[in-house]
Amino acid sequence: MIGAMTTPRSYVILHGWQNHRPKAHWQHWLADRLTALGHHVTYPGLPDPDDPDLEVWLGELARHLEESEGTGELVVVAHSASALLWLHAAARGMRQLDRAGRVLLVAPPSGSVLARHPEVTAFAPPPLDFTLPGPARLVAGDDDPYCPEGAATLFAEPLGIPADILPGAAHLDLDAGYGPWPAVLDWCLNETVPLTARPAR
Repeated sequence: MIGAMTTPRSYVILHGWQNHRPKAHWQHWLADRLTALGHHVTYPGLPDPDDPDLEVWLGELARHLEESEGTGELVVVAHSASALLWLHAAARGMRQLDRAGRVLLVAPPSGSVLARHPEVTAFAPPPLDFTLPGPARLVAGDDDPYCPEGAATLFAEPLGIPADILPGAAHLDLDAGYGPWPAVLDWCLNETVPLTARPAR
């Protein structure tokens, strides 16, 4: 039995800016765990992660959603710049987003921070005057240096989605100690589970 499922799900896991999918990162850990449980996992290396092109990443997002395998629910987990990628796709009405049963937006950075980095200025969040195409949840640190305004205020409230704000979790990356993160695996397998911080070391 796979979690509480009898049919394997499909997962698309999307990394952020400057992320070369290191094995110690929680996304790599998550992909390995879900695969071991028999689910179909797509964890692509998006093009030019150090100097990403929004239009290219949007094309890659559409392609990976279209090519996702399996007959069960499709779940998307998007971190940092890829959380913003999802918002840009939704703002443009990308039809492939309808394939996702739910999405987890992890630590989206603010436009004020991205404006200081020419490589990712184009990823600055679009006006959040649209409705996401399906269920979504946000998780972020309460001290994320990439979103000093606060992710709940900047993203969750205008989008009307639930948010889990984790104390001391910063950008939910390796620098913040986010290697193995059992709570994100629990959420992937059971959507009713709120996100909590990684266990203290």
